[in-house]
Amino acid sequence: MPARIPTPEPGDPRLARLALNQRTTANWSLPEAVRGCAEAGIGAIGVWREPLAETGLARAARMIADAGLRVSSLCRGGFFTTGNALDDNLAALDEAAALSCPTLVLVPGGLPEGSRDLPGARQRVAEAIAELVPHARARGVRLGIEPMHPIFAADRGVISTLAQALDLAEEHPPEAVGVVVDTFHLWWEPGVLDRIARAGPRIAAYQVSDWITPLPPDALLSRGVVGDGHIDFAAFTRAVTAAGYRGDVEVEIFNAEVWAAPGAEVVATCARRHAELLAPHLSREGRST
Repeated sequence: MPARIPTPEPGDPRLARLALNQRTTANWSLPEAVRGCAEAGIGAIGVWREPLAETGLARAARMIADAGLRVSSLCRGGFFTTGNALDDNLAALDEAAALSCPTLVLVPGGLPEGSRDLPGARQRVAEAIAELVPHARARGVRLGIEPMHPIFAADRGVISTLAQALDLAEEHPPEAVGVVVDTFHLWWEPGVLDRIARAGPRIAAYQVSDWITPLPPDALLSRGVVGDGHIDFAAFTRAVTAAGYRGDVEVEIFNAEVWAAPGAEVVATCARRHAELLAPHLSREGRST
């Protein structure tokens, strides 16, 4: 949609807690995304492991630090329900630690091929997280369980609600295991604002994108720019603020049209929507360190 406010300039305090998840500008390499964030005055980036591997961990860590950026999250670990995921998740924890990243986002995983045992898959997720906890604590990285919209339960995320994610997280210390509040996945959940209050210090990440209709043929690419769809971002943002969250607000959009647009234009749009629709509802205390 047409811009409703001017694009905030670098240094604008409304951008202080905005983070760009790499998938929002999927046509950018990691070096391009780092440069794009720095030029736009966005202070944090959510890194994905595949472009991180292409760049190289040591080079990426230097590049991000030299640009003055922080890493808001590393995507992704998890996928616990098929095969032996331990080694890959340990590697992900090592990468997060090397990037001084506070949170490894865990996508739980879907049903194993041919299986209809949803309770069994969820139990496997619980067991795998428990196995990872001592390794995460040793590296100073928090595991962030990401509940996913039920349309993804079969193939990506058998944990479908924030309530379910909290039940898993609360088996462990809050500094070791938290939850990811993702508006796209959770906006439909009955009582979700109460669940956010319950989460309190366990909120490890706050990710934003909109629910747009009609859904495209590939539901995975159905995330819209904040403000283009049906989600009440004021209510969500006030809730995470009231729960005590002071971290970054990470815009994560999977959308073919957004990916096809010039990255700088996408970043400018995200900055405007953040300043207009999210920043007014964030704590005035600013981002915690």
